[in-house]
Amino acid sequence: MVIEFYLTPSGRSPVAEYVRALPVDERAEIDAVLEDLATHGLKAPLVSMRQIEGQLWELRVPPRTRIFYVVIEGNRMILLHAYKKQSQKAPPREIETARRRMAEFV
Repeated sequence: MVIEFYLTPSGRSPVAEYVRALPVDERAEIDAVLEDLATHGLKAPLVSMRQIEGQLWELRVPPRTRIFYVVIEGNRMILLHAYKKQSQKAPPREIETARRRMAEFV
């Protein structure tokens, strides 16, 4: 699986910026999950995910990081948006951000 970070028109990567701002232990957890995905694809043993709607999925990284993504061309995962989980349901605002970014790919 090829994992890519979404880039804004100005060249920023919001997901990469989010990850860089986390404590070292949480960054290591995300790195481990992404490496597992890159090696084993969507059947990776360390990965917990759920479908949000259509092609939009959520990657769950303990303890509370959530990353929205879309898979295109069969093996290309685009990490669209990340946030810290604070409630049971994904906030509509976070889903809408991911939807807008996903529209550039599908």
